[in-house]
Amino acid sequence: MSLSCIFSPGPYHIISYGTLLGTTFFHTFVGGIISFQVLPRPQFSALMTKIFPVYFSMQTALPVVLALTYPGDNSAFGSAGPSGIAGVLDVDNRWSVLAPIAAIFLTGLANMAVVGPATTKCMKERKHQETKDGKKSYDAPPHSPEMTALNKRFSQLHGISSLLNLGNFIAAVVYGFTLASRLD
Repeated sequence: MSLSCIFSPGPYHIISYGTLLGTTFFHTFVGGIISFQVLPRPQFSALMTKIFPVYFSMQTALPVVLALTYPGDNSAFGSAGPSGIAGVLDVDNRWSVLAPIAAIFLTGLANMAVVGPATTKCMKERKHQETKDGKKSYDAPPHSPEMTALNKRFSQLHGISSLLNLGNFIAAVVYGFTLASRLD
């Protein structure tokens, strides 16, 4: 390994991609599921409330790093074309690079800026309603009309967030195929 590798965008691109894909895979298919299975609901909620802002911030920031470090000419990949943002925006890369990186960014941003905060707000409202009703939101029905509405809203927000997260993961895998094709 030469010292010039340190100044090449390629290694930072690969490390950022690996971090994004690994984090998303682990949280979605391992850590989140196991946490839900082994933690009592209040502790699980408290954990996710702390993890999600960091997780969604990573899903928003790492595609920016991918775009900035996109390796073009003279890269470790030995590929042709411009580097960085210019390479991402290159017409030849519209579907293989720009679309998945933009999808990763937009799904992460939507979860970080809109859906995540709305879900957290709904969880707090449910907690207040539990105090009023003397019954947990996840207890067996019947629930007050207010809690029923809050549970429905939470389910919708959770579903939207899950779909955004799945879209993020799929876009990352699609981009992984683009990266892999550049290594051939």
